[in-house]
Amino acid sequence: MSDPVIDIRGLVTKFGSNVVHQDIDLAVPRGEVVALVGGSGSGKTTLLRQVIGLLRPDAGTIRLFGQPLFSGDVLADRQLRRRFGVLFQHGALFSALNVFENIAFPLRELRWLDRDAIRDLVMVKLAMVELEPRHAWLMPAELSGGMVKRVALARALSLEPELLLLDEPTAGLDPDRSQAFVDLIRGLCGQLGLTVVLVTHDLDTLAALATRVAVLGDQRILAFGPLDHVMNVDHPFIRSFFCAERMQRVSVPGRS
Repeated sequence: MSDPVIDIRGLVTKFGSNVVHQDIDLAVPRGEVVALVGGSGSGKTTLLRQVIGLLRPDAGTIRLFGQPLFSGDVLADRQLRRRFGVLFQHGALFSALNVFENIAFPLRELRWLDRDAIRDLVMVKLAMVELEPRHAWLMPAELSGGMVKRVALARALSLEPELLLLDEPTAGLDPDRSQAFVDLIRGLCGQLGLTVVLVTHDLDTLAALATRVAVLGDQRILAFGPLDHVMNVDHPFIRSFFCAERMQRVSVPGRS
């Protein structure tokens, strides 16, 4: 069995006297799509921010691709961060840059691609998220919510990452656009062989994408495994989150 893409051991997070995470262990295998769920204030987005290096935990270790995050080696950390892409909840596009420049931004940071190579790569990424070349010249304010998500996804994929991290990828989308975006992500996962971690509260998104579910609560991981396994864990939050009434409304691939 290969080493996990993400390996979290003994992670502790505190904000003043408030303990958010206490001795969290979590290993994300290569090729899996792991959904991270939990109640408000359980630390889902905080954990995601720690995995991408934006927030240092108070204790414990995070390893990506077998390499330590926060190693203190600036070059090693920079190379590690090029191996993952991030889709933030509201897209986080640069409002002063058009679609082309938003997607090109990480490519320009490499400083070794010429103008033609960047143009070609941006157009490839646009096509991957099912947008047309003409959309490259639109400004973020001219985009629909679904298009913002697609442009942000194209930017997240610009450096050919092995790991993709998604924060509430379908938040703010109507059901049809949400389903279309889920279908797009699922197709890209299969096409590119991505490992994915997504924070979501949406059961349809979770059921359609996740191969495993990690439930955060009580400052720890309450359950981790396939959806059917997690749903059967006897804990008040899990019983409430995956209650029969909610799950009956969820469309699960392969379930009639």
